[in-house]
Amino acid sequence: MQLGAFVLANRLFVAPMAGVTDRPFRTLCRRLGAGHAVSEMISARPELRATAQSLRRADHRGEAGPAAVQIAGTEPAQMADAARACIDRGAQIIDLNMGCPAKKVCNAWAGSALMRDEPLALAIIDAVVAVCAPQRVPVTLKMRTGWCAAERNALRLARAAESAGIALVAVHGRTREQGYKGEAEYDTAAAVKAALRIPVAVNGDIDSPHKAARVLHATGCDALMIGRAALGRPWIFGDIAHYLEHGTLRAAPATLDVRDWLLAQLREHHALYGEAAGVRSARKHIGWTLRALPGGDACRAAVNALESADAQLRAVAAYFDALADAHPRLPAAADAANDALARASA
Repeated sequence: MQLGAFVLANRLFVAPMAGVTDRPFRTLCRRLGAGHAVSEMISARPELRATAQSLRRADHRGEAGPAAVQIAGTEPAQMADAARACIDRGAQIIDLNMGCPAKKVCNAWAGSALMRDEPLALAIIDAVVAVCAPQRVPVTLKMRTGWCAAERNALRLARAAESAGIALVAVHGRTREQGYKGEAEYDTAAAVKAALRIPVAVNGDIDSPHKAARVLHATGCDALMIGRAALGRPWIFGDIAHYLEHGTLRAAPATLDVRDWLLAQLREHHALYGEAAGVRSARKHIGWTLRALPGGDACRAAVNALESADAQLRAVAAYFDALADAHPRLPAAADAANDALARASA
């Protein structure tokens, strides 16, 4: 898939998620089948974008490219400066956040709140594209269907964004008012795709290979963006890629492979955040992987009481070693695949 001067490995994207899509997680998702990944959002405010947290979020050292960084803000000049700073640090693609539904973001009129102020949204797009275009850095846009059911303006904003130089639009099939409640709809993404010449990615509730194929067929979109379904299950990208190519479900991953993938992520996580902070922030990734696995709740509780990186790694390895004796392949992954097959056949 072409995005500016870059040829992406495939059309399966890791959605940017605050507190989740750091370099270790992006690296693992790419390793397991994702063709593109966007960083956590970085604030455009000058006093925030140079903090240790923001610099860590923009850290792409050793990661397969292109390096895509998402920025969020409300001032066109600040957004342009933030884009320039990210490029100076190695960003090859800039993504604009007009889709985040979090209250702390929307209360500052950033994220999806920008969809309520189209002139401001377009001023931001113009300012960022003006900085990025001379350096051949594509600018992409993540949005929702609108602010609420009565204010669905994704199609109008997407058309204007394309005219302003946006290289790709990603549409989450919910309004800001919905948050993550209810079910995502895909008619809006289909309408956006039909109206635009640039690539369009569809996002929201894509949680199985069968669902991925149905959404692609229904929308005609160029790419799928997957977020929450990859938490604790980053091999979903490979599962989907296999199904799209072959039309069959592949076997659940080997339990010891899942152990090795998670341990590799944890080691990189500890190195990126430092031991004390890394052990704490890694707990959520461990919890997502263990959920629904036999004995997973007990292991998660034990891991949450550990304070050293070595103890955390040893506990996770011991759990999966014991699980592999009874389940050579991951039982939860097999169940998920069977459930998806049953839904598709219903």
